[in-house]
Amino acid sequence: MSRIGKKPIEIPAGITITMDSNVVTVKGPKGELSRSFNKDMEIKVEDNVINVSRPTDSKEHRALHGTTRALLSNMVEGVSKGFERGLELIGVGYRAQKQGKKLVLNVGYSHPVEIEPEEGVEVEVPTNTKIIVKGTNKERVGALAANIRDVRPPEPYKGKGIRYEGEFVRRKEGKTGK
Repeated sequence: MSRIGKKPIEIPAGITITMDSNVVTVKGPKGELSRSFNKDMEIKVEDNVINVSRPTDSKEHRALHGTTRALLSNMVEGVSKGFERGLELIGVGYRAQKQGKKLVLNVGYSHPVEIEPEEGVEVEVPTNTKIIVKGTNKERVGALAANIRDVRPPEPYKGKGIRYEGEFVRRKEGKTGK
């Protein structure tokens, strides 16, 4: 039995869940998320708890069991608390600023890089070397943070670049003379 799949999901106060065949919609104070799940997975909502069960022990159903439960849990957490991912810019002259909704990065290229966040995800710039990506959908928050990091990933020789908050970059030794 899946250890993750059989765990029940607690529904906090103020969150409503509606199911239309295999489409689950979760509404909460931070917004609304909707997702289609495999029709084989049985999702039951009873007295503020969601339970996910699988019909058989086939390999496909075992894989879907934990995944379905994790996705539902992320939806509930997203509309109640939200998700955020922090990034930091390290390097001389590297800075970020917000112009309207756009994020403008100056990270050593001959031009500033502009990133437009998609609907449902917002970007904050508390200092010019720190970026915070916030939203209700964990996938979209992580994808936008990864796209920002891909503009200038951290390099191993000087450690310059855009990295996740708390990310460790293993440093390499440079060239040595004769």
